[in-house]
Amino acid sequence: MEYSKIIVDRPREYVQRITLNNPEKRNPLCNEMRGEMYHALESADVDDSVRVSIIRGAGPGFSTGYNLIHGLTGDHGKSINDKTQPFYTAGGLGGWPRNVVEGGFRMWDMAKPIIAQIHGFCIAGATELSLACDLVYVAEDTNIGYPIVRNGTPPNVQFYPWLMGMRDAMEMMLTGDSISGAEAAENGFANRAYPADELEDAVLAMAERVAKVPSDVQQFNKRAVHAQMEEMGIRTGLRKGTELQFLARYTDTAGSWMEAARENLKQAFSQRDAAFGDYSQTKK
Repeated sequence: MEYSKIIVDRPREYVQRITLNNPEKRNPLCNEMRGEMYHALESADVDDSVRVSIIRGAGPGFSTGYNLIHGLTGDHGKSINDKTQPFYTAGGLGGWPRNVVEGGFRMWDMAKPIIAQIHGFCIAGATELSLACDLVYVAEDTNIGYPIVRNGTPPNVQFYPWLMGMRDAMEMMLTGDSISGAEAAENGFANRAYPADELEDAVLAMAERVAKVPSDVQQFNKRAVHAQMEEMGIRTGLRKGTELQFLARYTDTAGSWMEAARENLKQAFSQRDAAFGDYSQTKK
């Protein structure tokens, strides 16, 4: 398969690296990009020459999340994202968040480990992608957040309380405020944070260490950890979250914002963030 939205290379023995490659638009997670990424990951999962994959973003940051131009809902909550999904999930109301959650579990259920390498910014749906990975390493000055909770919906994939704990997750959900990479490493969102200019080398070094373990052994190491999370109910919890996410689209506030965003997305972002002075209101 030829890729147009990602770049795939092999920077080290047994290591596959996927680069989200639409930097001019800040690597929005459109369905085409998602489909290419899943294809690369699934191909690696049955390739004996790959033992671990890395996902990173090209340009100034990791990703600003899902493609809102296509994802904004119209009548009956329909969107282009509902029609162009990279794999089948049950349709009807809530089809988009269900597809996103199942995408996370596709990664969760793969035999080989996946590492997220995050720099610059990691916003909204990009946080969901990174939290579906097995290991997460970030630059210390990364900007990580889910601002849509301010006037839209909670996350499609509610990983936050599972990995960060109730209090830290609640603070992010009730404010939409971002955290730095250093804070992400402190509260459990990420494994470790590094100075930005050291991140790539650190991730490659960790990938090499992970790749020292043969895949027939490593698949059970990964599943053993996931089994404990599943016994605590993570699959059920995340799937219930999709219904709440979609229901939230029908609040008056979310409906008004989506209408404004369809008319002028940049202005809608500015209105959302003006009182907080962050995200679209910062020069960085």
